[in-house]
Amino acid sequence: MKLLVPYLKPYRKSVTIAILFMLFDVICEILQPILMANIVGKGIESQNIPYILGTGAAMLLLACFAIFSGFGNAKHSATAGVGFAANLRKGLFTKVQQFSFKNIDDFSTASLATRLTNDVTLLQNSAIMGLRILIRAPLMFLFGLVMALRMNPELATILLVAIPVLLVALGLIIRTAFPLFNQMQERIDGLNGSVQENLTNVRVVKSFVRQQFEKQKFRTSNDGLTDASLRAMNVVILNMPVLMLVMNLSTLSVVWFGGQQVIGGALDVAQMTAFINYIFHILMSLMMLSMMFVLLSRASASLKRVTEVLRTEVDLTDSIHAGEYLVKGEVKFEGVSFKYDPSHPKNILEDISFEAKPGEVVAIIGGTGAGKSSLIQLIPRLYDVTGGRVLVDGRDVRDYSLDSLRGQIGVVLQKNTLFSGTIRDNLKWGNSQATDEEVIAAAKAAQAHEFVSGFPDGYDTWVEQGGVNLSGGQKQRLCIARAMLKKPPILILDDSTSAVDTATESKIRESFHTMLAHTTTFLIAQRISSVRDADRIIVLDDGRIVATGTHDELMQTSEEYQEIYYSQQEKEADA
Repeated sequence: MKLLVPYLKPYRKSVTIAILFMLFDVICEILQPILMANIVGKGIESQNIPYILGTGAAMLLLACFAIFSGFGNAKHSATAGVGFAANLRKGLFTKVQQFSFKNIDDFSTASLATRLTNDVTLLQNSAIMGLRILIRAPLMFLFGLVMALRMNPELATILLVAIPVLLVALGLIIRTAFPLFNQMQERIDGLNGSVQENLTNVRVVKSFVRQQFEKQKFRTSNDGLTDASLRAMNVVILNMPVLMLVMNLSTLSVVWFGGQQVIGGALDVAQMTAFINYIFHILMSLMMLSMMFVLLSRASASLKRVTEVLRTEVDLTDSIHAGEYLVKGEVKFEGVSFKYDPSHPKNILEDISFEAKPGEVVAIIGGTGAGKSSLIQLIPRLYDVTGGRVLVDGRDVRDYSLDSLRGQIGVVLQKNTLFSGTIRDNLKWGNSQATDEEVIAAAKAAQAHEFVSGFPDGYDTWVEQGGVNLSGGQKQRLCIARAMLKKPPILILDDSTSAVDTATESKIRESFHTMLAHTTTFLIAQRISSVRDADRIIVLDDGRIVATGTHDELMQTSEEYQEIYYSQQEKEADA
């Protein structure tokens, strides 16, 4: 809970006002049975009409004040609850933005989405209800108990039996329901993941006619959530029958023993009516508390999931010695090894050593799973090395602040990601201060200007989420233009021209020599034609460097490179 207090702190004024309004509401309500008893005992029995009217007017005034207080409490409770949720959601999103790739992989995207939405909403509702019921119920219980003891201590002993029974029953229900609510939230994660995956890849689903399979997969996730929800609800619904049974038995006991006191003259009818009202208030407050505790038991599952995110230690952070340094573009790997899972016995990369001078084009080629993408992701510290060092301008990348390092490296990853907004907005991710002339120049260099100009709205054409209204080649060229607009000292292209034809790819490579002449470029590609003009080609096999050199040198010395070259030549000949 300490982690959540700062998110509620800005609304402490609303919390205080909500509590005061609820206090006034309870006081107004707790006085009503006494006034009603006075009307019956003093007004009706003596036919004192002015007293009846005066006391009735006082009851009406208290009722109006109670309504006003209830409205004030509801308003300020909602303000505090919704504001708390907004701050918490912002805090969670800020935390997730600091996560490394590994942190995100540990949670999964679907789970993080559920935690930022469904779980926060449950906490919001709990905060709002808590500022109403968790204040009202204890106050009503306390004041009602005081009034009941003051009126008739003997009858009030009935509560000594009713209250422990309710508390034991409530404890058993909550203890049983809590793990079921945890399972329910996990099933929501699974359902969200299924929906997200299906909608993101809907074109693939339709291409392979897998709608029935996806429907069945969704049905399985949905049925799992339904079953988990029913198991939790089947426990929770026991709460109300137990409460009503205890309340009715308590009321019956009061009527039975109170009736005997009335017959014996120790208690009049008006006092007994008031006492029954107070007993009813006490038991109702316990019922409200039990319902609130059930809600809180579900919210506690969400609280646990939210605090897991807030407490997660980000494994990629700035060291205390990290600083902001100007990058020129020299990159050096010294005995680098790497694996995603520290507990795994085998490294993905092993003993990687090479150097790239500023302005050089270094190509990395190798079979699937050779570790090409893993290698280049170590330069901007998307992951940290397991062993060895990655140096930029002779300085360990861990000595750079993350913002400084990544701000001077352009990256085009394998997955071409565009965001909802205009084409101009997407390109300006590379440089938010870029002029329209610079945007157009970058688009021309990436061979994107021609197709962008063909759209009716040109650079103001709206891009749907993920760029679904653009082709794969168009998205690739826009992502390259975005990186080029940044004019970084280091540029990483991870198989970023695979969706364009060889002629277009050749033009893009030519633009690197003019627009990014002093940029150190790392180029990962599958095609030999994409890398043959590189200053240096690194051949990776099973996480190790097996050959380094120019195209001509490797054709003379590297069997692995020759194998790749001739296999591609055969495919082109067959085509």
